[in-house]
Amino acid sequence: MKFTVEKENENIYKIEITIPAKDAAKAYDEAAKRIAQYVNVDGFRRGKAPRAVVERHVGTERIKHEAMDALMPKAIAEAVKENNLDVITQPYITKFDFTVGEDLTAEVKVETRPEVVLGAYKDLNVEVESAELPADAFDKALQNILNQYATQELVVDRAAKDTDIAVIDFEGTVNGEKIQGGDAKNYPLDLAHSNFIPGFAEQIVGKNIGEEFDINVTFPAEYHDEKLKGQPAVFKIKINELKERKVPELNDAFAQKVGPFKTVDELKADIQKYLDNQKENTNRQNSENAVFAKVIDSATVEIPQTMIDREAESLTNDYKQRLQAQGLSWESLEKTQGAESLTETIKEDAKVRIKNSLVIDKIAKEENIKLEPSDMHKKFTQLSSVYGMTQTDLMKQLSKNPEVIASLSQQALNDKVRDFLMEKNSVKFVEPKKEKVETK
Repeated sequence: MKFTVEKENENIYKIEITIPAKDAAKAYDEAAKRIAQYVNVDGFRRGKAPRAVVERHVGTERIKHEAMDALMPKAIAEAVKENNLDVITQPYITKFDFTVGEDLTAEVKVETRPEVVLGAYKDLNVEVESAELPADAFDKALQNILNQYATQELVVDRAAKDTDIAVIDFEGTVNGEKIQGGDAKNYPLDLAHSNFIPGFAEQIVGKNIGEEFDINVTFPAEYHDEKLKGQPAVFKIKINELKERKVPELNDAFAQKVGPFKTVDELKADIQKYLDNQKENTNRQNSENAVFAKVIDSATVEIPQTMIDREAESLTNDYKQRLQAQGLSWESLEKTQGAESLTETIKEDAKVRIKNSLVIDKIAKEENIKLEPSDMHKKFTQLSSVYGMTQTDLMKQLSKNPEVIASLSQQALNDKVRDFLMEKNSVKFVEPKKEKVETK
């Protein structure tokens, strides 16, 4: 077997592979025998038809491709290894010449990893603004717990307040035409936290049970449905019930109901502990991001356009799936943000992701950071907890999608490299910068 390697441009290499006629003929004969095992040829038991009969039945080109599928992976792997090529995508055959009895020649293209020149990535001193919790963080957290245990009591003797839950029938129209999906019966609308069109909930306040009335609103200009964008609408409303939210009293009995607490003080201490952990986690995340950003900024890499285009296509497909899951369309996003602007943003995101990945891989190679079985076990444990599955069931699902396994492996390597960077660099927390208030 002979190989000739030629660099074409950037990180694309062309490999000329020559396989001796004897090996090619053997592969062709074995391919014909394999095909004979699963095709029906009149007059012959399956697998017993002579090669000439199989050739007439399926054609020589099919047999050649079957033989190529068996020959080329090993040949390409040997060529890559012999020439020390760091291949990052699946090699592809651009042309071949296969005549039984003669040497088989094939031209293969491979894309190799771009060269990464690392800057300083150890012994750095990085300043990070310390995370600050809002002054009312504790009060809000406590109030959220109280709200979770709030009850709803029917209101019978007054009009709707802006803190009530109104159970309503509604039907909306635009220009006299009924809005598709714009109606419901006995819908419980939280007037204090409504996600309806602005102005909808506010017009229910002050109305009474059993009252029927119209409200007028205007759909937002950026509304996802093109037909309704900026359109004035009329909704016929009937209030069936009003409910008032009753927040429980904060006392020891309530604390005991919430969790393993005996007193309100114990509950409050637990809330403060949660907030402190939240601050600590934010500081750790910000520290990792700051150190990694400094390492990335100091690294140099020329990213080929082919890699950018491929990653951008992958990102675009991801965005489309997310939008579809939300009931939105890619076309509407293009109209909102502009097709060219959206494409450019995705390409910039693709560049960032590629550079991050390449730098991580380079540091891992330089520092001999490798994945261990325990690293993947940790990742699987995290995922099984998130999805509420056993690790066995999770592995069964993942085994159906090798791309997901590869992605998880990359994430696990990312985690190890980030841990390494945090060990080898120093972080100093500083007071957050205060925003200047302009005075006239």
